Amino acid sequence: MICKSIFIGIFSTFAIAVSSAAAAGEYTLKHKFKIGGEGGWDYLTYDAPSNRLFITRGTRVQVVDPSTGVVVAEIADTPGVHGVALASDVGKGYASNGRDNSVSVFDLKSLKTLAKIPTVGGENPDFIAYDGVTKHVVAFNGRSHNASVIDTVTDKLIATIPLSGKPEAAVADGQGMMFVDIEDKNEIAAIDMRKNAVVKSWPLPGCDEPAGLAIDTKTRRLFVGCHNKLMVVLNADNGKVVTTLTIGEGVDANAFDAETKQILSSQSDGTLTVIKEESADKFTVLQNVATQRGARTMALNPKSHEIYLVSAEFNEPAAIEGQPKPRRTMKADTFTLLVMSQKQ
Repeated sequence: MICKSIFIGIFSTFAIAVSSAAAAGEYTLKHKFKIGGEGGWDYLTYDAPSNRLFITRGTRVQVVDPSTGVVVAEIADTPGVHGVALASDVGKGYASNGRDNSVSVFDLKSLKTLAKIPTVGGENPDFIAYDGVTKHVVAFNGRSHNASVIDTVTDKLIATIPLSGKPEAAVADGQGMMFVDIEDKNEIAAIDMRKNAVVKSWPLPGCDEPAGLAIDTKTRRLFVGCHNKLMVVLNADNGKVVTTLTIGEGVDANAFDAETKQILSSQSDGTLTVIKEESADKFTVLQNVATQRGARTMALNPKSHEIYLVSAEFNEPAAIEGQPKPRRTMKADTFTLLVMSQKQ
């Protein structure tokens, strides 16, 4: 009986320790900062060297200290801005302005606008990404179904790449390739940034409207967030599907934490899905964390592993029979930054 009691005690202690260790790595809400101000939002971009968060707000880019939620600066004259790409090695940032078909160039130190580059032949620049190998920025144009390539050394438009459909998110692999979701064709296009051309295109079976996209450059795995509540894991070298996983509804952003080997997926239904990469071919859903309805886009802090999301409160208009449902409107001054962190 004594031996049995000791064994049970040891086992219980071990179980508690394992449970606590698992809980320690879970994400939870750390801060909720009210930022306020008018305008909707789209993509978020985190600048690790300066600990700044760039938030696109329709007509301007707000630069926020995510530690305090304080807006430290604004980059003006960005009509219809969707995203920000950082070319830290050349000291510049680039904002895609969907309404006037241009890309704003700004200095990363002063945050002053240096130039505005027209995306000639490219309509409604949306997602924007940087390839450090070629030092080229690519603005993906939603309306004209192509991509505008800008040389960050000269800040000139040097190429326009035709695409098979409407582009969404894109990622660079660090080897001169860039991958982009083609939302209306349910496929991934692979762009050779040295050639400025699509060299491969792969279907995404089971994926409806791919939106979020992230990559593990070591295992060569792409993580595609789909609007039918699935994440497709794809081999970046041959386009083969490795596996599919269940996520929340309304995904708009994915991220990969190279240190923790976790894939993050933010959804407009107010969930953050956390997936563990056990190996190149094995993945486990760890959490579906409650965030806030509308928090569909995010940015990852790779040092602290914090996740930044934004959302707001909305007025829900009453439906009128026989008429299209009116669009909901954002309640004044409710725009909010959410900081999610892992339990210690």
